[in-house]
Amino acid sequence: QVQLVESGGGLVQPGGSLRLSCAASGSIFSINAMDWYRQAPGKQRELVAHITSGGSTNYADSVKGRFTISRDNAKNTVYLQMNSLKPEDTAVYYCNSVVTVVAGTFPRNYWGQGTQVTVSS
Repeated sequence: QVQLVESGGGLVQPGGSLRLSCAASGSIFSINAMDWYRQAPGKQRELVAHITSGGSTNYADSVKGRFTISRDNAKNTVYLQMNSLKPEDTAVYYCNSVVTVVAGTFPRNYWGQGTQVTVSS
């Protein structure tokens, strides 16, 4: 089984910064894409940032220029550096990874448990 564990959430003032981490562990052959999603109260979960195994990235328009996704393949970890945070960034942030558990099998999506980010003065 594969586990994703997020950390780094918390309360921050507008304009502040936070760095989220998500570490994958368990039976892992390889990790393809790694993503960060978020879900605010009463809203649908949305894709925030995406990174491929080769390091190519994509971002939601709302976070471009403020958030940076990166990964450490040796540690099976993905990061989200969030700068210039706004109250509308308040949400539960979830890590998602596409993982191949056994060579030659189809990859599967795995989700972390989520970490709360609150931007408020």
